[in-house]
Amino acid sequence: MQHETLSLSLPAESGRRLASGWLLLALFSLVGAGLVVILIVLARQPVIHDLIPWAGSFRTALVIHVDLSVLVWFLSFAGLLAALTLAEHLLVMGWLALAIAMLGTVILTFSPFLGEDLPFMNNYVPVLNNAPFFVGLFLFAGGFSLLALLTLWSRRPAGDVGEQGMRFGLWTALVIFLLSVASLAWTWHGLRHLPTHDEHYFELLFWGGGHLLQFTHVQLQMLAWLWLGTLAGLPRFLTSRLVIPLFVMGALPALAGPVIHFLYPVDSGELRLAFTELMIYGGGIASVPLALVLVWALWKAEPVERPEQEVMRLALRTSLLLFAFGGLIGFMIRGINVTIPSHYHGSIVSVTLAYMGLAYHLLPALGHGQPLPRWAGHQLNIYAFGSLLHIIGLAWSGGHDVQRKTAGAAQGLQSLSEKVPMWIMGAGGMIAVSGGILFLVLAFRVWRRKGITS
Repeated sequence: MQHETLSLSLPAESGRRLASGWLLLALFSLVGAGLVVILIVLARQPVIHDLIPWAGSFRTALVIHVDLSVLVWFLSFAGLLAALTLAEHLLVMGWLALAIAMLGTVILTFSPFLGEDLPFMNNYVPVLNNAPFFVGLFLFAGGFSLLALLTLWSRRPAGDVGEQGMRFGLWTALVIFLLSVASLAWTWHGLRHLPTHDEHYFELLFWGGGHLLQFTHVQLQMLAWLWLGTLAGLPRFLTSRLVIPLFVMGALPALAGPVIHFLYPVDSGELRLAFTELMIYGGGIASVPLALVLVWALWKAEPVERPEQEVMRLALRTSLLLFAFGGLIGFMIRGINVTIPSHYHGSIVSVTLAYMGLAYHLLPALGHGQPLPRWAGHQLNIYAFGSLLHIIGLAWSGGHDVQRKTAGAAQGLQSLSEKVPMWIMGAGGMIAVSGGILFLVLAFRVWRRKGITS
């Protein structure tokens, strides 16, 4: 039986340019996120935080970092995948969507300098309560929403059965994203009676939509894993006939979102509990079995034939490793402490590693150069190792009940046993930052070049 390809085919040159534009936006979002994360890591370090007057800026930096490194980076890469499938007659509208999203990202990034510096550390989409921030957030979300609608409206013809399954996975991710936007609009309408826009208000505002958005990321992560598995030359780990049922299984829990909104008021504890349980019991219903299948396929795989295949395998292995660590740490959560960010950092880095691996494949495919595989491998290892240290340090500190979203003296670090895990967290964070910087250097270095660049 012929090996079935699980990937997305490339469009004509005009479509590749649009996809490159979304990739460029994704890369620049990481540039901004990387700059502010240095402030975040240093602001949490014992001794160092006493030497710099940054503690007051920690929360503002954290807001911008989270929104750029999760919301903008993830959705911009999703925009790249959507652009690969967009029908040619809609490319002009696709460029309009990209321009709107880019403008929104610029405004969001510089919003701390454009209005009141009032950060709220609510979950999923932390905010600065100033007008420029919300203008930027609205424009970025609007640009991506336009691309999602265009992609769902008209797609260029698919290739074989494998690509049809991958297209279906992308389609489900975009539909769930639009459901999350609808959830946000529903909640905003239902919170009209709250006169004060404080942290509690924004926690309620983004709760339902934020939970649904995680299902979009899970669907796209599975798509990236499947594509990496094909590029890595793994043995036939999943037939194309099983791909659509897999994505259906992953998407079905998200359809409960509108039902939850019909059953409970938007500011009720019942609604928050329902969305929390939806994520706990439905979030891994398809990704965990797929991860196990891919671990088996990696174990059974023959030696690689080309260095590029080893890069794809490394991206897949490290993504699965961080996925497993993040999931296991989730079972360790007790109370509101830094074990929580340890858990979701594992999940976020898992998605990021998968996207980095795909980026190394797509850069030359979209007409740019290809980084030397050896350096791409070093970058993935550095980023994964640093991230692993970072989340281990956070989880260890969570055992000492170090509170999340704090910095400096507010962390209450007294004994050496409390400070050591935070030093590990900081060292891991800086190693991960260096790995992220190396990824950007490799990507931008080959942006206008052809062939393999040393």
